Amino acid sequence: MKNINNTISEILQKAEIYLQELPPKPPIQSMPQGAEIAKYMDLTLLKPEATVDQVKVLCEQAIKYQFASVCVNPVFVPLVYGMLKNTPVAVCSVVGFPLGASLPIQKATEALSSINNGATEIDMVMNIGALKGKAYGLLYNDIATVVGFAQNQRRTVKVIIETSLLTEEEKIIACLISQHAGADYVKTSTGFSKGGATVEDVALMYRVVGPDTKVKAAGGIRDFKTAQAMIAAGASRLGVSAGVAIVEEAITFGAN
Repeated sequence: MKNINNTISEILQKAEIYLQELPPKPPIQSMPQGAEIAKYMDLTLLKPEATVDQVKVLCEQAIKYQFASVCVNPVFVPLVYGMLKNTPVAVCSVVGFPLGASLPIQKATEALSSINNGATEIDMVMNIGALKGKAYGLLYNDIATVVGFAQNQRRTVKVIIETSLLTEEEKIIACLISQHAGADYVKTSTGFSKGGATVEDVALMYRVVGPDTKVKAAGGIRDFKTAQAMIAAGASRLGVSAGVAIVEEAITFGAN
């Protein structure tokens, strides 16, 4: 296995190059039409005041429209798994949410607990302070620990880098470290910080990691036009709380 210091050095060299000139934009997947857009979206409810009844409604909506997943806090994973286990809709849970400031082993334990309860996708918040403090080895270990636990169970990991708190250089480094640590996706935002997804950030992230690692846009996506723009910029998945409204708008748009 390559020494972690050598890996970080290579990542920083690549980031410096990308700051001057990004790689060409990889080809964009075909745009979804009408109700197909639901398959690009994680129907999300992460508010602290969320109730069991609200989560049940979310699952019913996800089954009806065939969303990619239902994304909830860990406490609701058993309930969501029970409602979705005979459907194609995946169960997604968050880890280290929303601050990302837990120890790597705590994040890994949280991820494993959700996986054991039925989660097939894990959205983890990276250690943002480690990135901004240039503790890149700590950040790498933060991500790789969760990825190792999850991928041993054949589960998907999305790393939330919280773009609204980062410089362009930090966004590039966060994406490259996530990719090298084995993440399946890099994700823009928790939706609980200073800002959500922007088309510019999605396009940047896609050029840095695509197409081998995917991009998830989340935070502030509330209508069909915005969802389309995020997919056109390179997002393979969208995190949304307004998913039903977006799908219904897409169906109406396609009928006109």
